[in-house]
Amino acid sequence: MPNDGGNFIFTDAEKIQFVAEDPQVEKYIRPLLSSKEFIHGEKRWCLWLADVLPQDISRCHTIVERVRRVQEYRSRSKRATTRRLADTPYLFGEIRQPAKGDYILIPRVSSENRHYIPMGFFDAGSVVSDTCLFVPGGTLYHFGVLSSSMHMAWVRQICGRLRKDFRYSNEVVYNNFPWPERPTSSQVADVEKRAREVLEERTRTDATLATLYDPLLTPKALLRAHERLDLAVERSYRSQPFKSDLGRLRFLFSLYAKYCPAETTLDSWVPADDDEEDGPN
Repeated sequence: MPNDGGNFIFTDAEKIQFVAEDPQVEKYIRPLLSSKEFIHGEKRWCLWLADVLPQDISRCHTIVERVRRVQEYRSRSKRATTRRLADTPYLFGEIRQPAKGDYILIPRVSSENRHYIPMGFFDAGSVVSDTCLFVPGGTLYHFGVLSSSMHMAWVRQICGRLRKDFRYSNEVVYNNFPWPERPTSSQVADVEKRAREVLEERTRTDATLATLYDPLLTPKALLRAHERLDLAVERSYRSQPFKSDLGRLRFLFSLYAKYCPAETTLDSWVPADDDEEDGPN
């Protein structure tokens, strides 16, 4: 969370102008990821000074001026917490950025009309804004499970809402999600393969994720890739595919009850459905 009065954040045009004034500042600018920009293919940038030495900052008068403005902005705040942040005006107000490695980006808010929440891979060089969540060290397997119908059945039942849109939560949705109990190495490998196919299909067009995951416009090849991923994920839970989201939910809550027996009353969450054939585990 920047808490910077807008002084650390740049659009494409603002970044170009800022760098033109002092080319040496470019090495301190990083991509800033927010839900909106990620899904709609837009770009924003930020001045990132967390690892920069004070003497290096002092050599760039344009950066010093930005830092001074941030200090003034925070000092005038009515909130004591924000005023204390004026002691370190060169830093974002709150930093949970991974220091190294890749991570999976999860938008906090996504349209309820999408069959899947668009997620993606980034490295620590891209800064995660407070409109997103991230899974540090997330693998293709984790991405595959999170991008599946199994996970989306859980999301639709558990997550909060912003108006009607999904509002994803790490504590409520992600931390409570029942992952496959004991997937075999071949099951994990199959999920990874199908997850890679989903990512590859996304790159075959310059369409934004908002377009690719619009239910009216999703390319057939991407849809089929997700269907193959769904099947691979379901087979890591049990041998027989599910017929509906209700079947997925009943299975997931049964698994949750197994993981957390003292916290769950299954029947209070998911109604019975005689038409759903669960099949063997």
